Amino acid sequence: MSASDTARLVVLRHAESAWPPDVDDHERPLGPRGLRDAPAVGRWLRENECVPDLVVCSTARRARDTWALMAPELGGAVPEVVQERGVYRATAAGLLALVRRIPEERRTVLLIGHKAGVQDLVLSLAGDAGEPGEPGEPGEPRRAAGGAEGARGGEGTGGGGTLVWARSIFPTCALAVLAVPGRWADLGPDGAVLTVFAVPRGRRES
Repeated sequence: MSASDTARLVVLRHAESAWPPDVDDHERPLGPRGLRDAPAVGRWLRENECVPDLVVCSTARRARDTWALMAPELGGAVPEVVQERGVYRATAAGLLALVRRIPEERRTVLLIGHKAGVQDLVLSLAGDAGEPGEPGEPGEPRRAAGGAEGARGGEGTGGGGTLVWARSIFPTCALAVLAVPGRWADLGPDGAVLTVFAVPRGRRES
């Protein structure tokens, strides 16, 4: 299968939320840090040519608000958006079932969900890349340009350093980009390559 046939799945944990009293978990809004960071995720997607043509978003308010702040930063792109209750509190298996239903014509898909479901999904799809690289190797986690903390993995395995970051820490606004070489409907464990793990962050106003 050629590179042009490879789809991309971008798995994103929502921006940091607030914990107001007497508010149901599903309706918790973003907190100050989340309000700063969410637009940075949209800018990261645009600058890294990873703008989605389909967005599958949890119905939880913190996920919906994350997308609402990301969308204006995509450079005018207007992807289809599906709000999916099944993403809220989903397991990796539940998320995989949703991904398998993605229409084949969609080539870059953004999934906005919650920990631990999104983390477990990434680890399941990427498989085991082995032990992390030694400090200083290309896969080592680092602060990337544009205010993003992240790691860019190598070809074929996703890079040990990239995968170990996804395994050990999956903070708010963390995103994992996975190359999917086959059909969405056929995707299963070890069926994708983790190419990028990044955590875009907004700048505090001085």
